Amino acid sequence: MASQLASKSAISLKGSTDIVSEFFMYGINSILYQRGIYPPETFTRVQKYGLTLLVSTDPELKKYLNTVLAQVKDWLQNLTIKKMVAVIKCSQTSEVLERWQFDIQCDKTAANETAPRERSLQEIESQIKAIIRQITASVTFLPLLETSCVFDLLVYTDTGLEIPANWGESGPALISNSEEVRLRSFTTSIHAVDSMVAYKAE
Repeated sequence: MASQLASKSAISLKGSTDIVSEFFMYGINSILYQRGIYPPETFTRVQKYGLTLLVSTDPELKKYLNTVLAQVKDWLQNLTIKKMVAVIKCSQTSEVLERWQFDIQCDKTAANETAPRERSLQEIESQIKAIIRQITASVTFLPLLETSCVFDLLVYTDTGLEIPANWGESGPALISNSEEVRLRSFTTSIHAVDSMVAYKAE
C-alpha cells in the first residue's frame, strides 16, 4: 500500500494549468527549432522531463511567447480554452505548410472542487516526454521546408469570451491537400491534450 501511495500525487486546477502551459512553452520551442524557423544558434539547451530541450534566446520571440502563453494560462485556469495551433507559413506567399494542433479538453467540474485530485505527476511527465520526443523525431517524416518560414499561434476558446487587447480574430489557416500524423496525448485529469501535425502533401 505504501508504494502505491508513493506513486500518486495531488494535482489542483492551478497545478494542472502550470503543467499544460509549461508543456506548450517547451513544445512550441521544440517545433520552432526542429523545423528551422529560427537559426539554431539562437537556441540554448535546458534540461526538462528528463530530456535535453532547446529554447529560444531571441528577445522578440521570447516576448511574443510569454505574452501569448500568459493569456493561454488564464484561459486554462478558467477552463475556457479548446485548442491551440502553431501555424507555419511561407514568409513570401503566406501559404500554410504545417499546422501543429493541440486539442484541449477541460473538465469544468474542476472549477468547483476544493480538494486536489489524485494523479501521478511522474506519469504526466512521462506522457509529455513522449510527445516532445515525437516532435523531435518529426524531421524524419515531415517534408523539408525549402523556403523561409514564419509562424503564428492560433487559440480557440469557448464562444462569448472577450478578445484581449492586441489579439485579433483569424481564419483556421487550413492546408489544402494535407496529410496528418496524430501524436501522443497526455492528461492531468483536469486538462487533456491531444496533439497532431498536418502538413502539405507533396
